[in-house]
Order: sequence, then structure tokens, then C-alpha cells
Amino acid sequence: MKFQHIFKTLLVGLFVISFTSCSDDDDTTFPPATSTIAEFVASNPDYSSLLAALQKAELVTTLSGTGNFTVFAPNNAAFDAFLTANGLTLESATKEQLEAILLNHVLGEEFSSTQLQTGYEDNLAGFSTYINKEDGVVINGNVTVTTADLDQSNGVIHAVNAVIALPTVTTFAVADPNFDTLQAALTDLTPDTDYAATLSGETSAPFTVFAPTNDAFADLLARFDIEIGDLTAAQLEIVLNYHVLAGASVLAEDLPGITDGEIINTLLQNEIIKLNLEGGAFLRDRSGVDSEIIVTDVKATNGVIHAIDKVLLPTAALDALGRSITAAAYNNGEDSNFSSLYAALRYTGLNDALDNAMMRTVFAPTNDAFATLLDGAALTDLPVETVTQILLNHVVSGKLLSTDLTTSYANTLATYGDTDNNLSIYININSGVVLNGGSANTGATVSAANIETRNGVIHEVDAVIGLPDVTTFVVADPNFSSLAGALTDANLVTVLQAANGSGTPEAPFTIFAPTNDAFGAITVPTDPNELAAVLTYHVISEANVQSSGLVDVEGEVATVNGQNVTISASPATVLGAGNGGTASNITADLDIQASNGVIHTIDRVLLPMTTM
Repeated sequence: MKFQHIFKTLLVGLFVISFTSCSDDDDTTFPPATSTIAEFVASNPDYSSLLAALQKAELVTTLSGTGNFTVFAPNNAAFDAFLTANGLTLESATKEQLEAILLNHVLGEEFSSTQLQTGYEDNLAGFSTYINKEDGVVINGNVTVTTADLDQSNGVIHAVNAVIALPTVTTFAVADPNFDTLQAALTDLTPDTDYAATLSGETSAPFTVFAPTNDAFADLLARFDIEIGDLTAAQLEIVLNYHVLAGASVLAEDLPGITDGEIINTLLQNEIIKLNLEGGAFLRDRSGVDSEIIVTDVKATNGVIHAIDKVLLPTAALDALGRSITAAAYNNGEDSNFSSLYAALRYTGLNDALDNAMMRTVFAPTNDAFATLLDGAALTDLPVETVTQILLNHVVSGKLLSTDLTTSYANTLATYGDTDNNLSIYININSGVVLNGGSANTGATVSAANIETRNGVIHEVDAVIGLPDVTTFVVADPNFSSLAGALTDANLVTVLQAANGSGTPEAPFTIFAPTNDAFGAITVPTDPNELAAVLTYHVISEANVQSSGLVDVEGEVATVNGQNVTISASPATVLGAGNGGTASNITADLDIQASNGVIHTIDRVLLPMTTM
């Protein structure tokens, strides 16, 4: 079976359940198929009502000819019960009425009971048929196959216990267990709104329904860290109305023709839903998070359903539940400072991640900051992995208002290489809030603080914070000002900016960085070569050894100039060959992680044996 998509087949497993036998009659042996479906019905007195209906609808010829049909056949009792329940007789029913009802029982392909799978198939009436194989074979939620696999020369008949009524959009909301939560929201959870009557009727039909799956509702509740019972009926009604377009049946093939990518005329006062067909089919609400259309064109008599993987949220819902970091960037970004940031979030998929319930602090670059970074290039010219790490380098776990910030290091969500080691960021609040030394040092300065959201806070910054190398922190941290000056005097700054796997010495680096006080305790060599010998003695190349890994390198470890330093993990110390047995203390558990190595703060300058 095939789901109809407007993009490549996705998430087929969402609707596929393993086959179970539909009845004990499946093993019945029938004579070789020599008759057509129409001939079988004509020769079987239990289907005389069905035959009479086929004759009046002028469908006998259709089911007598060549083809490969699947017919779900109701017997006389089932057909007569349907006519009575709907105030009809074979005499009073029109040809057109009977034709639609009968073709609603016919699939254009032949499916044995073992070939039938849980999901949707189009029938010859032009509507969808929902087949559930979880327990036997159930059609549209209330019609059961009683005898399967009556093979005929032009297809197969499966006997059913009732007539399959022409489906409305509510038929599938009830029949498909993937919509159980939606069904509850449309009924029990909104008792004062008769959605069943609205979506089964013709007053505002046809409808286009973007139907969230159970997983979509679970995702919504997780994002807001709530239970569905926490939502009032009025709030649910606002949300549900946002998923229904009244007066339009928009099929998948119609989506590309929507003007300006905007879908309007929802039951919710014409609030817009944005459509994006780039890389799939996505709907964007006011949260800035994209909902993907995962199944399309479930066709009913009064409209069409498209299944989506996230619940859509209009403005009123966000006003009640609170905007996330993503929503704040999106709604502030359409005409203001953060449109480039939102575009980057969307490009990397982080618009989804920054909408969840986890508390975050985001240092958010403005449009001008992104323009400076890109310098005329397009965002998509950069690899998505690179943009992802750049953005994550602006995010810190937890909600930190400006009053919570201190002059210190924090971990961003960016990581070192393919490890779980988070990159560091140096925050200095001595004069405003300066990150990684400010824009002159691939850092940034906070220009507007404390844009609070339901899942954290945004601080606007004046530059995109670059991925730091080890020199970034040496320059940014005033405790390393002596080291920064020494590296400049020894012509080593460029050396320590090498990317991983490059440079001489080769990055990554593990650097033992003496503080200003440590430099103040020695006479610093003035000769650049002698100074370089001392400084390189603090660098282990081709290694990124965090404090947790010191135990793995205890003992003598070679440095780039050929001499050894002696490392101890407990206590955390490092001893230079020329330090007379007095070790330098490593600041405990402070790993200043850069993109090309890690820095450990020490309280004594390491001296090689030949120096001083």
C-alpha cells in the first residue's frame, strides 16, 4: 500500500501495524476463480440487495470487466439495515446516491487479507478508506471483515458486516487511533462545542483539517511541561480552530499554488498559517516552530485531512501559555532585530530545540551582527554543521538574567569536535556584559538585556560570537593579561590559533596557563626565543586533556620542545623540570574548553631545565 505524500515517503511506520488474521474463515478453500465479482454477487442470493443496487447504479458492467478490484461486500441484512437507518429504499435511492455508496466499497487495486495494511487507501468513489489491521480487518472504524479472500477473476471480495458509510472528516478522526488525543480534544475536553456536528455538516464545508497526531499532542505537552488537563476548554477550542480551514478543500497538489506561502481562512478569525515547501511540507505558526505534514490527502465527503507532527499554536494560545525563546526570536524577527537569527535557527533545526521546556540563556545576535559575519555571503553558503555550532555557542543552560551573571566562565551548548565537551564562554561584567573579550576578539557585548521567555531569557548582542580558539580566552580573561602579552612578544599567537590537525606544534593543545601573579613571581625573559622556550613548555600538542582525563596522563608528559612536565591528578598539579620540585597547582575542575584545545589555570610558571 502507498501513502500519498507531496514529498518523499516519510514515517510510514507511523501508520503500519503488523498483520493479524482477520477471521477463522481465512483458511477456507474456494474453487478456482473463474467468475467476475459481478457474477459472484449475482449467483449468491445473500447479496441480492447488493446486486439490485449495482444494477440501479449501473455498476454491474464495471465489476464484470477486466481489472483488479478489492470489494468490501455487505450482505442483504447489512445493506437493508443501512437503507432503513438512512430512510431510504432501493426504489427511493437515486442512481447517484447508490453509485457513491457502492464505489465507497471498492478499491482500484487487488489486496488479499495478508496484503492489506493499516493505513489509508483511495476508493473508486474518490474518498479515502481507513483500514485497521490491529484486530482483524476493520474499515473506517466500525465495519468488520467477516469472511476474507473470496478470489474472483477480476479481483477479490471481502465480506463485511455493515455498509461503509460515506466518510466525513470526523469519520477518520474517530477511526484512526493515531488521532485518539485529537478526538478527545474535539469531544470530551471541549464539551460546549459541538465539533462533531460542525465537521460532519455542510454549513462551512468543505474543510481542510491539519490533524495533529497523538505524538504531536505529546510533543506539545512536553514543550510546555503541562498535562492536557491543564488546558481549559476555551484554550483548546482556540487551538483546534486554528487547524481547520473552512470553505476550502486543499489537496496536496494545491499547496504549491498558495499565494505568498500563507494559508488563511481558519475557523480562528482568519489568522495566518505559513506554508514552506522547502525540503518537505511544513506549516509554521506563531511559535516559529515548523509542523511537518506527514500524511496527505485523507479525503472525505466534506473535506480533506492532512496529518501533522506538531500542534499549531495561534497568537492567543501563545499569549496564554507563554512564548519560548524561538517564538520571541520569530515574532521579534519578522520586521525587527532577529530575522537573521530566526533564519539561522530554522536552517539548523534549532528553532525546534529552543522551543522545548528546558531553561536556556541565549545571547542573540542582531541582523547587523549576522550581516557583518556573512559579509555579503548567504547563510546557506556555510555548512549547516558549522552554523549549528556557532549558534549553540550563544546558548547557556539555565535562565540567567543580567543580575545573575558574574565575571566567570560558563559552558555553552557548542561542543569540542565530536565529543561531549562543551565549549567555554568568558563573561565579564566589569563594564557592561562582555563575552569572550568583545567583538574585537571574536566575542560580543550585550546591547539589550533580559528579554524573558517561558523557557529562559534572551540578551541581545552586537556581534556573532565566533567559535573560540585557545588565544580567545587568553586575550579575553584579564587574569591572563601577562600571558597574552608574553605570547605576543614571543610571536606565538598565530601558532596557537591553528585549527585541529594543523599548525606547528599541531593542534589540539592542552595549555597550562599561568596567571598574572604567577608571571609576577619570575623574571620574564626579554629575548623572544628564550621567552618562546618558556611559553611552549606550557603546551602539550596533539592533546585535549580535560581535568577528568588527568589521571590518564599522570607522570611525565612530553611537551612540544622535547622536555617533560610531570602531571598529577590528585591533587591536580603540574611540575616543570626546572621548578626545583615545586609543582604548580591546577585550578580544580575548571576546563576552559576552546575549539582547538583546553586551558588549565596554574599558579606558577613552568620552567624547562635550561632556563633560569
